Amino acid sequence: MAKKIVLPPDAFLDVCPSRNVLARVGQKWTVLAMVALHAEPMRFGDVKRRLQGVSQKMLTQTLRAMERDGLVERRLYDERPLRAEYALSPLGRALLPLVAALKSWAEESLPAVEASNRAYDRKLARKHARVHGL
Repeated sequence: MAKKIVLPPDAFLDVCPSRNVLARVGQKWTVLAMVALHAEPMRFGDVKRRLQGVSQKMLTQTLRAMERDGLVERRLYDERPLRAEYALSPLGRALLPLVAALKSWAEESLPAVEASNRAYDRKLARKHARVHGL
């Protein structure tokens, strides 16, 4: 029987499962849901209202995936109607400073990124015009 070789996590390797973690954490709805849940547990509807533009299906998928990954905890209350709340788990709280910083960076860097987009698009348009003799 062949001995299985276990390598330490290295996201640069295409076979490393840590890539799945990066993919999940890098999703915009994951980042925004985590930051929304930073202060207190929230019901699904409250999270949905906070994350303008997220569909019910996408938020359900996101919260389930986050629960599966151990980033959030879902607590059910035996009430009528049934009530569920989502809260960051200890693992999610450990990740929170990083995703909160990413959200802040995106907001603060938006003017610079948009200016770069415009400059790139102008440069590309000039190149296109030269190539096609416009």
